[in-house]
Amino acid sequence: MVLSAWIEAIRLRTLPLATASILLGSALAAYYHGFKTSVFIFSMTTALLLQILSNLANDYGDAMHGTDNDSRVGPARAIQSGVISAAAMKRAVFICAGLAILSGLALLTVGLANNWRAWVCFIALGIAAVIAAITYTMGKMPYGYRGFGDISVFLFFGLLGVAGSYYLHTGGLERSVWLPAIASGLLSAAVLNINNIRDLEPDKAAGKHTLAVRLGAHLARVYHQVLVLGALVAFVLFVREVHSYAGYLVLLAAIPLVKSAWTVYHSRDPQILDGLLKQTAKLSLFANVSLSVGLLISMYPAFR
Repeated sequence: MVLSAWIEAIRLRTLPLATASILLGSALAAYYHGFKTSVFIFSMTTALLLQILSNLANDYGDAMHGTDNDSRVGPARAIQSGVISAAAMKRAVFICAGLAILSGLALLTVGLANNWRAWVCFIALGIAAVIAAITYTMGKMPYGYRGFGDISVFLFFGLLGVAGSYYLHTGGLERSVWLPAIASGLLSAAVLNINNIRDLEPDKAAGKHTLAVRLGAHLARVYHQVLVLGALVAFVLFVREVHSYAGYLVLLAAIPLVKSAWTVYHSRDPQILDGLLKQTAKLSLFANVSLSVGLLISMYPAFR
């Protein structure tokens, strides 16, 4: 029972967001002939640990702020259900933070070697990532309660996840890499936005002013369309820039993403929105994977 509660607290369905950006950044590195297996392994491990850290901290923070209550839709939270104590969850947060830091240091060791200037930069980014994962809902001034969660997700699951992992593989940055990084970040923000639209009323009642709460129900749904369409445009612009016909495999995700976004715009049922959250997370991973596969195919001249 306790083990299943911890597995639920980790929130396995959110982990595709952590893996999607690393997969894409690594595929881009392979496309530009700079892939390193050790960087891929430690990038993936660090990203997963940071996502789990964020999930555990979110469970703890929302419980302490009274946001988790009977009106909330979605899977039951561990502290809210009483299966895991607040003290045990807090310990798990700090243990997971320690593991993420150790994994991150191993990643920088294999990715940066003696590039000390890059070390300083990535150490700062790593500290920011750990702090962001913890303080989304924990602490006296959680930024997730002030509408800044979307920015954090865009930066860490888009720009840093894709471009950062690419840099650790290759030691440099191609200008074109920013387009798929932006696309990945926008899709990750779209997943968070569905979550916030679903919980809009209970969040508002609890004083959790997410961006969806600040925008209101209608504009939050319009914003969702912008996120999804913006991501698809960024993907297409990238494929056009690198002249990779196989890269258009990413469009396999376009129709289901647009259909899902359209349903988000029209639906007022929190249960339907909860299903769309899971679906969009999977489609975000699928978009990144399909582009990654297209890039790997494009490495063979016959498919360019």
